[in-house]
Amino acid sequence: MSIETLPALRPTRAPWNKGRIVGQKRPLLPKHVWSIRVRLEMADNRRDLALFNMAIDCKLRGCDLVCLRVNDVYAAGRVKERASVTQSKTRKPVRFEITETTRLSLERWIKDPEMIGCEYLWPSRLHASPHLSTRQYARIMRDWVLSIGLEPSAYGTHSMRRTKVAQIYEKTGNLRAVQLLLGHTKMDSTVRYLGVDLDDALSLSEGIDL
Repeated sequence: MSIETLPALRPTRAPWNKGRIVGQKRPLLPKHVWSIRVRLEMADNRRDLALFNMAIDCKLRGCDLVCLRVNDVYAAGRVKERASVTQSKTRKPVRFEITETTRLSLERWIKDPEMIGCEYLWPSRLHASPHLSTRQYARIMRDWVLSIGLEPSAYGTHSMRRTKVAQIYEKTGNLRAVQLLLGHTKMDSTVRYLGVDLDDALSLSEGIDL
């Protein structure tokens, strides 16, 4: 039988992105942040509350967030107001603030019995890993989103990275500040990350009356 007459083979496996929302994940809105925070406080889930607050403040990629060590954010018996870590992707340092709300939740978590002798801020409950994996973090993030009735396919770990900077850009229009906070080396990366387009530029321009 020649190649031309062979029957066509059809893939039996469905495409990985069938029925999924792909592309940039949405940032959480302020009302979403408070809803999740309240639920975690009511459940007295110290680890998840500290992880959630820290993810919003630090604006780090998931791979850098899960690798945070206690001494990155804690020194002289208290949580630092500002911290700096080296990003695994760019190998460049980035600084971030730790707000009072986050500091309080971190202090409670660091003093929790589960944290005795732990080097990493988010220790894994699996013996094979010293800290949470990015996959575990993604599952935790999915649970947060589901708890307030959002569609989980529209949100991901990058939603946490984008949440605060999206509000900063919306209120100030300062792309340079967002670039520094995200640790981007190029402004083009920040523009694409925020999804800035001509309509955004025109809206900013319309707000200036000379």
